Amino acid sequence: MGELDGRTALVTGGSRGIGRAVALRLAAEGACVAVHYGTDEQAAARTVERIEKEGGQAFAVQARFGEQGAVEALFAQLAPRLSGRGLDILVNNAGIGSGHPIAHVTPEELRELFEINVSAPFFVTQRALPLLNDGGRIVNVGSTASRFAVSVQIGYTLTKAALEALAPTLANELGRRSITVNTVAPGAIRTDLTAGYHSVPEIVAELEAITALGRLGEPEDVADVVGFLAGPGGRYVTGQTIDVSGGTYLGPITPA
Repeated sequence: MGELDGRTALVTGGSRGIGRAVALRLAAEGACVAVHYGTDEQAAARTVERIEKEGGQAFAVQARFGEQGAVEALFAQLAPRLSGRGLDILVNNAGIGSGHPIAHVTPEELRELFEINVSAPFFVTQRALPLLNDGGRIVNVGSTASRFAVSVQIGYTLTKAALEALAPTLANELGRRSITVNTVAPGAIRTDLTAGYHSVPEIVAELEAITALGRLGEPEDVADVVGFLAGPGGRYVTGQTIDVSGGTYLGPITPA
């Protein structure tokens, strides 16, 4: 018996990286997981296939955030597959990054960042609320970028700070229904989407040097925290941001 037996979950951006690890984790605990994807149908199919191979339940739903009607298209696919059970867990993970300092951020880039990283999870949550069962869980995937300065991520940082601000107010609104709302803030995590920097030994060494635990994170490190928040152990944690960075930028690291 898993902690999430009989529960239903939606993981946006669930076909790859952190989202995939979260989908696998929730399914391993017994949840039936809707694996959302934007464009990579094969990646979503592989995630669903693995879940089913390991004895879990999952199905894929497609919507390209940033395009008009994407949220409604997502729920048009999701609602019938829930078979009247409602939704128990929502993980807003889908997002895009940015690699430009302020001088090079265009209006189009900033608009796209906010549409996908802020507006999409906001309206996915809004649309999910009528389906969300009492005692449900909402987990937003933020970033440690909102905690420290990285000049080439300024646009991305703005969006993750905005997403982080959603949890306390929503937690206050939904608390009487025993619905918790939290944010997990990953640091540098090894995924295919971050291969541009974690494949460079010098950059990895620099990141490890400023991280208390001395290593980059893995998607499973984040998924385990999401799993805790989504499960019975997280029932009295709400409105919070949980840093999942291995202790990045806590202060000077001195030899023991």
